[in-house]
Amino acid sequence: MSVHDRIESLRSQHAVVDNAIREESHRPHPDELRLHELKREKLRLKDEIATMQTVVPPIEAELRA
Repeated sequence: MSVHDRIESLRSQHAVVDNAIREESHRPHPDELRLHELKREKLRLKDEIATMQTVVPPIEAELRA
């Protein structure tokens, strides 16, 4: 799996978690523990995406050389 593919996979997972957060928060009695876990997962994915994006430019530069 290429770095770009991994980033796209992480973005897809991030969107799924974001949707789950939205659905849970719109329930009549949202599960606060579940919301907390989902938000933590969303942040973890965001951080991993940011980390992967810092790797992409150096790899692309190496491929061009």
